[in-house]
Amino acid sequence: MNNDVSDDVKNDSNHLSRLFKLHQHGTDVRTETIAGMTTFLTMVYIVFVNPQILGAAQMDPKVVFVTTCLIAGIGSIAMGLVANLPVALAPAMGLNAFFAFVVVGAMGVSWQTGMGAIFWGAVGLFLLTLFRIRYWMISNIPINLRIGITSGIGLFIALMGLKNAGVIVANKETLVTIGNLSSHSVLLGILGFFIITVLSSRQFHAAVLISIVVTSCCGLFFGDVHFSGIYSMPPSISGVTGEVDLSGALSLNLAGIIFSFMLINLFDSSGTLIGVTDKAGLIDSEGKFPGMRRALYVDSVSSVAGAFIGTSSVTAYIESTSGVAVGGRTGLTAVVVGILFLLVMFFSPLVGMVPTYATAGALIFVGVLMTSSLSRVNWDDFTESVPAFITTVMMPFSFSITEGIALGFMSYCIMKVFTGRWRELNLCVITVAVLFALKIILVD
Repeated sequence: MNNDVSDDVKNDSNHLSRLFKLHQHGTDVRTETIAGMTTFLTMVYIVFVNPQILGAAQMDPKVVFVTTCLIAGIGSIAMGLVANLPVALAPAMGLNAFFAFVVVGAMGVSWQTGMGAIFWGAVGLFLLTLFRIRYWMISNIPINLRIGITSGIGLFIALMGLKNAGVIVANKETLVTIGNLSSHSVLLGILGFFIITVLSSRQFHAAVLISIVVTSCCGLFFGDVHFSGIYSMPPSISGVTGEVDLSGALSLNLAGIIFSFMLINLFDSSGTLIGVTDKAGLIDSEGKFPGMRRALYVDSVSSVAGAFIGTSSVTAYIESTSGVAVGGRTGLTAVVVGILFLLVMFFSPLVGMVPTYATAGALIFVGVLMTSSLSRVNWDDFTESVPAFITTVMMPFSFSITEGIALGFMSYCIMKVFTGRWRELNLCVITVAVLFALKIILVD
């Protein structure tokens, strides 16, 4: 009997080895499983943060919890099976805040129509992938502008984190001011941030998750958290899934929003795929990796599916590098991550027990990570640094990621033309700048 069980396990292991080409990549089932668990622990915070952010857009947090787990699970498994890469997918930080606080909150668009904008942006990304334009755009948009976009989104997310923690509050005279630093919610929000930074500096992969758990437990003593159980059957997602307003999103007023969703997702996911595969040693001399086109297809299709079932744009997660660091080299790592996300769906009561300030530290920390690339900007060349600076600061100051991108591209063209360096412009940059200029003239 024991021999039969042992043979079954060995056969399953051999099947997985052939399916994911484990031997060719110098890895095994045990290593890939540990890598998948490591990646999962570093990014599972999204199942708590995303429902809170989209909850600000009048979406049911418990339902968003389920849709987040679903799309992260299915998307990651698809990436593993189709592209055989150790890259996990989940709703993108930054784009979820843009959707909730700007598109729905500031612009007054319904969440259904906002999801429609995400859907059409994802369709645009899929078409760019289908017609092989996506990689061309990545190659032709200047690195300093790309850094400005990433850093601007980072500052925007950090602003939301500081606001949710109560560290900054609105003020009529100065726009914003410091909050009540003696408030327990503010102090716990700050505590959560420093727990993450200290643990991350000591290489704890689950730093963000630990921070959320610790600050939520502290909230029990202040009456902010009420225990409502640990596990249950996932709630129905019928009130969210399929409610996307496709026709309402096809308006001139939302054209810039749709384009921004597409452009940001293009940079974010493509850059992450390249970064993770490079760390895994899968990049060739031409900057490409095995299964590249299949990975780009999975990424774009996942975003289309995400909008349909009721969550924000889906992207590859840079946290996948944590799994690569412990030996993950194939799609089996991503499959393990996906399975774990699907299992988390049965712990939906936990999401209602996480106060807003408990996830604020995660938002601020993500902001830190995203702005770190500013050191790579060529600050000595004003034709490069000024557009990057404008892009970065205008996102939080205008409370609009779209306006930050628009002003960045237009200022880049202006600087190059009026300094006599117009030959450094390419068709991609000019086209994007002209489209944003037309949007401002005709729509705004």
